[in-house]
Amino acid sequence: MGEKDEKLILDIQDLKVIYKTDIETVEAVNGISLKIEKGKTLGLVGETGAGKTTTALSILRLLPQATGRILSGKICFDGEDLLTKTEDEMRAVRGNLISMVFQDPMSSLNPVYTVGQQIGEAIKLHNHDLSHEEVEGRIDEMLQLVGIMPSRKAEYPHQFSGGMKQRVVIAMALCCEPELLIADEPTTALDVTIQAQVLAMIRELRERLGTSMLMITHDLGIVAQICDEVCVMYAGKIVESGTVEDLFRGEKHHPYTVGLFDSIPNISSRATRLKPIPGLMPDPTNLPVGCEFAPRCEHCMEICKKEKPQVYSEGTHKFYCHLFDSENLKTGGSENESK
Repeated sequence: MGEKDEKLILDIQDLKVIYKTDIETVEAVNGISLKIEKGKTLGLVGETGAGKTTTALSILRLLPQATGRILSGKICFDGEDLLTKTEDEMRAVRGNLISMVFQDPMSSLNPVYTVGQQIGEAIKLHNHDLSHEEVEGRIDEMLQLVGIMPSRKAEYPHQFSGGMKQRVVIAMALCCEPELLIADEPTTALDVTIQAQVLAMIRELRERLGTSMLMITHDLGIVAQICDEVCVMYAGKIVESGTVEDLFRGEKHHPYTVGLFDSIPNISSRATRLKPIPGLMPDPTNLPVGCEFAPRCEHCMEICKKEKPQVYSEGTHKFYCHLFDSENLKTGGSENESK
């Protein structure tokens, strides 16, 4: 693998993932590469079906056993390739070193156990030597950390609102102080006010604990608030990546990213309608020969239909698009080197 980069907590290289059934093969992730530095947050953005959650589940090796397969690539966490670890070794990583917050808190909590019991179970699983009193103290501490009164630990999930449930799920994810937190659309099920509170809390906790984070979302507003770097994902490919400044202030963008920005309501604009991206994401069982975005792209050229683009870069800003070839941007090397 070469020398370990002390600054990186996660380094995914050329990851390919499929879901294979007797009937068809879904090409979910098609050779993506991304890096997260220690203490930083990377936003993974894209519409439903882009492969964001599959990427997250691959990191934790939680793909469905019957159908999910990692074909190739490396997932290096703190310098060690997680794909070479045994299931027992992965159990020590999950929850302890890497935690995940899923998008639906209702399905993440067990309705027949109290909130305190569920946080306590996560603590005991990774800290066998703690006494009962120490575990209880840690439960109280975690609830306070996410803004819930410790006295509520004896209550059941149905006694909490959606926002409070998501706070409990975040407390469970952070109780072992993981080095990396994967947040898979953690505010999707919440209304706008509660969403803002949960995001503010996540940002505060990240700064207090120094946790690195992979924030999966389809909301560019969340990216602007939380993230340091961004990868825009489409049909299993990263089509644009860079810093938050590159994405929001840069002049050049992948046509798909432009489409995402055009889909956002703008208070200063007097337009009566939003401008959606025409068409649908391609069928993952039958992807186009050329660029995956070509059928929906208003800049589509002949080469786009026949050949996959290379990755072109301008400093930290990278694009997977033939348009940038004609502008003589410096080639960013092979797709494997795309960040």
